[in-house]
Amino acid sequence: MWHSDLHKRKPTGGKRKPSRGRRKFERGGFPVETVQGPEERRLERVRGGNFKVRLKASETVQVSDPKTGKTVKASILRVVRNPANIEYSRRGVITRGTILETDVGLVRVTSRPSQNGVLNAVLLESSEAA
Repeated sequence: MWHSDLHKRKPTGGKRKPSRGRRKFERGGFPVETVQGPEERRLERVRGGNFKVRLKASETVQVSDPKTGKTVKASILRVVRNPANIEYSRRGVITRGTILETDVGLVRVTSRPSQNGVLNAVLLESSEAA
């Protein structure tokens, strides 16, 4: 960002002042940490007037079986592990790559729920789950 050197002084000893304030395109958003619970989505307007659907909570996941090519809707039982962050594992936050226990078995999340608004996953074999 352009405010990086404001805490330093100029070679003359004077204080640095920002040339302008913040612009809307420079601001960020707060992360939506998807958890297990009753289905809840949030619409957020993004650049260009488009909308992002952010998934706040979900009780189900679309599970694809790579061997058979079939996709089924499964209930989430618990978050087993989140390799993105140990803290997320403890709090039950679902991100891409999270290992979930469902009623069809262990699955790995392939979608980005806080970006796409959907929860897709692939069924893991017993050797992959360890």
